[in-house]
Amino acid sequence: MDPVIVVGAGPVGLALSLALAGHGVPSVVLDEGAGKDEPRTARTAVLRADTADLAERLGCATVRDDGTRWAGWRSMRRNQDVREIRFGDDGDLPSPVHLPQHDLTRGLRDAVAAQELVRIVAHGRLDTIEQDDSGVTAHTREPGATWWRGSFLVGCDGARSTVRKLLDIRFPGRTAVERHAVAALRTELPWDGEALLHRMPPWRTGGQEVTARPLRDGVWRLDWLLPPRGELVTPEALVARVRDTLAGWCGETPPYELIDTGVYTLHHRLARKWRVGRAFLAGDAAHLLGALGTQGLDEGLRDIDNLAWKLAQAWHLGASQTLLDSYQAERRTAVAARLRAADQALPVLRGSGLRTYLPGTTRGHDSLLTDGHLGRGALGAPPAYTYSPLAPPHAEAQTLVGTPLGGPVADVRVTAPDGATVRLRDRLGRGRQLVVLVAPGTGVWDRRHWMTAGVMPRLAAAVTALPVRAELLVTEGYPGASAHTVLLVRPDGHLVAAFQGVRPAELYAAADAARGGPPVSAQAGPGPQRSGEAEAPAKPGRSDGTERADRTDRTDRTDRTDLTDRTADIN
Repeated sequence: MDPVIVVGAGPVGLALSLALAGHGVPSVVLDEGAGKDEPRTARTAVLRADTADLAERLGCATVRDDGTRWAGWRSMRRNQDVREIRFGDDGDLPSPVHLPQHDLTRGLRDAVAAQELVRIVAHGRLDTIEQDDSGVTAHTREPGATWWRGSFLVGCDGARSTVRKLLDIRFPGRTAVERHAVAALRTELPWDGEALLHRMPPWRTGGQEVTARPLRDGVWRLDWLLPPRGELVTPEALVARVRDTLAGWCGETPPYELIDTGVYTLHHRLARKWRVGRAFLAGDAAHLLGALGTQGLDEGLRDIDNLAWKLAQAWHLGASQTLLDSYQAERRTAVAARLRAADQALPVLRGSGLRTYLPGTTRGHDSLLTDGHLGRGALGAPPAYTYSPLAPPHAEAQTLVGTPLGGPVADVRVTAPDGATVRLRDRLGRGRQLVVLVAPGTGVWDRRHWMTAGVMPRLAAAVTALPVRAELLVTEGYPGASAHTVLLVRPDGHLVAAFQGVRPAELYAAADAARGGPPVSAQAGPGPQRSGEAEAPAKPGRSDGTERADRTDRTDRTDRTDLTDRTADIN
């Protein structure tokens, strides 16, 4: 079967190839570079709980080994503490994971190196995409000009995406939403292991806002919010900011080692389409956001978690157009909502005047910012695909639980078919829907007894009869669920439906809806049998609706004028 062609070997592209491999789907990753990443300590990734778990589940060991989990979060305004949050080990309030992006990429590359189903092609500079009914053909230019054949193609090639331009997809939005100066330095601050948001710091060079986020080995990343159209930040001005900030926090400037600096500009953009035939966009190729808490990578990883199982379904068994279209419907809607929330909130958060002196305003703004940084609320929470085209029709047997329909399920402890007790998230990413029975008290009994008692035989038979591969799990309890509640969970961990008791017909209908209905016959075979290697350099036939090599210089006007700031890739 033809592999999936992944264009771009950044964190999103590498993560997609690993996610596909977890579903048994081979991929070819076209890396425009030489396969090495420049270490930039000032360019970091903040992964919230769901995306950190995803990266670890894909085999990225550096999230665990090199990532820093904060001890707490502190908010200040002028000279006063406004809010303090402590992160626990019980999972109720998990800390984000903070690490340099080159360490994250290195961990993903190491995982790819151990994966037989993924092939990385260095210097794979794309210049042509052509599609037909059975697959996609892509051409990479010199050195080593080659035609590649794939079942699908996914553009994970960043803000200046070649795939997006070849597909003639517009990328409208706002330019220079915010500018930040950033420095990575090694020093000692008064808040050991805590992240800090300091608004309106009282020293001259503090600006409107500065954040400090700890990394490992005593290193901190400091970000200063800059005026939107201020002067260039000179090295001397940045050093003055560092010294004044450290002195403001410590009483005097402590010894420090300046490791890396930069200035980055944030854009808010959203591609008009995320799918054209068998070609898709993901990550920065599809959206630019992240004014709060470096969220862009989080959303890119959520893109691939949503897309991988759908491509795997199409690759193995065929898929309906509903299933393939649902990627754009779900993810574009979620990112658009995040952008709208940021565009509505930022003018208020960054504003001035009498409104900022109203009672409760400071605390409300702090809560909104904190939630965005920590992965909660309108500016940070993982999305719920409530109005997804994959949502089943309402049935009387459905019941409500603590998770909204379409929302990410709680990471409860479950008993797996082999008798092991694991986290629910550990069973995700395997191409199967999950059926979870809430059965209080089962933990004190031997599994061989309760597997043949009560509702289990009937539920096991219903799971076997589903139109998709599914796995039956049992949990002692689930938030908001009563005994004998049955949950149906998608392969990416989003709740499809919850039923009170065993309802075989309703469970079947919900599972069928979650796969987008029966596969369309035209989608059943993704292409002719191939080894996954490059084709001989013979020119393939042209199909309607595709781009030619002579159109590679065609760009959206917004791309030409608004994405030229080389500092924009710091974050």
